Amino acid sequence: MGHSIFPTGTTKFDPTKTWSGYTLFNAKDEGAILIDMNGKVVHEWKDLQGFPNKMIKGGKVFGSLRCREATSSYQDYADLTEVNWEGKVLWSFNQNEKVNDPDFGETWVARLHHDYQFTGNPVGYYVPNQETSDDFEKVLLLTHSNKTIPKISPFPLLDNNLLEIDRKGNKLWSWSTLEHFDEFSLNDEQKNAIFHNPNIQPASNEGDIFHVNCASYLGPNKWFDQGDQRFKPNNIIMNSREAMLTWIVDHDSGKIVWLLGPNFTQSEALRKLGPLVGMHHVHLIPKGLPGAGNILAFNNGGWAGYGAPNQTSSTGMKVTRVDGSQVIEFDPITLEKKWSFSAKDLGFNAPFHSTSFYSPLVSSVQRLPNGNTLIDEGTSGRFLEVTPEKEVVWEYVFPQTNDYLVYRAYRVPYDWIPQLSKPEEIAVVPPKNSEFHLPGAADPSFNPDKTVSVTGTAGYNKPAPDKINN
Repeated sequence: MGHSIFPTGTTKFDPTKTWSGYTLFNAKDEGAILIDMNGKVVHEWKDLQGFPNKMIKGGKVFGSLRCREATSSYQDYADLTEVNWEGKVLWSFNQNEKVNDPDFGETWVARLHHDYQFTGNPVGYYVPNQETSDDFEKVLLLTHSNKTIPKISPFPLLDNNLLEIDRKGNKLWSWSTLEHFDEFSLNDEQKNAIFHNPNIQPASNEGDIFHVNCASYLGPNKWFDQGDQRFKPNNIIMNSREAMLTWIVDHDSGKIVWLLGPNFTQSEALRKLGPLVGMHHVHLIPKGLPGAGNILAFNNGGWAGYGAPNQTSSTGMKVTRVDGSQVIEFDPITLEKKWSFSAKDLGFNAPFHSTSFYSPLVSSVQRLPNGNTLIDEGTSGRFLEVTPEKEVVWEYVFPQTNDYLVYRAYRVPYDWIPQLSKPEEIAVVPPKNSEFHLPGAADPSFNPDKTVSVTGTAGYNKPAPDKINN
């Protein structure tokens, strides 16, 4: 946020311009939290971890009950679990891989990380007429596995896999990122950097080359309706935070049929669009929402990419750095930028104050039915709802500790939660910064009674008009 003292909770709310509902997010030791538009916590699921948490109609929430990172793995969750409003477990999956866990011995784990989707809805947030029901047929999970592929790197590697299961946990389909390494258009310098250091993670001593952080179905879309087979509704869009890559997997063939990155200088369209550094929550805006068919993402900035050593990186890792974040919406065919939001749109003078909107890690973005966009600036714990005209009509700041990150936040309709009455909405109008002072602080405005003018020339001769250098 840029200041040591700032207000928390809901700091701005214009009910006439928002798409109001409840907002779900995970709050570390507090578990999954649900707030109303005025920032009141209306429900908590204390033991439910979220990477991320998601909700379906009826006040039912998904998440995980155990993270394995503290013991033996890097960002692994042992399960994907559904609980009801009262916290009762309704469904759970963990039987992806049997491991020897230091705390639990031989046990089954899901090795889930970063994302998952259910049939009925392609992206995991509210889309009119595309809702996941409680009797969902299939689940898409983003999971980890261990691999050794000497031609890529001599180090042990962490693979980012897609796994599709049915409701009973039967494995229906899978896909490996590392097995398609040669399809990513990496040049020799990038491959060489990866070979020598494939992003080794101390927690597991494995190379997480790609660090995939999102996976969602494309769902029904105009591109497929127009005959573009790359955009089949069951195809899956993924993103690599570390390698600056976004791609679409053909569900039927397993091939990568659409690829963006890692180089953003090869065409005028790419130069105008990029660089896209460390992105999170990359997805196709679903049919039925404004902007449908465009790709929407939180372009984090920060550090990412492999290549030749340069002034940013002496090792060839994280060779691109951008200080400042941007929400970006673009056409996947022409790569034309359709909408964006950054520090400049908050009134800060870019690039000098680009970090006034900056989350180099985590974060998410959701297109709302009225055309607004819900933004989670994750490392600040700040949520913004922004109109297409880039007006901030809702702002919430989680009263966090300094080490807290909000991975994702989702807005859900009021009627999804019959257990609660629709709350009263009270507009929140923030004071002008120039008029907001803490008790005991002096008013910093200028006092005309204390102002004097400086007289005299201090030995300087005033130049003639024709001698003044303009």
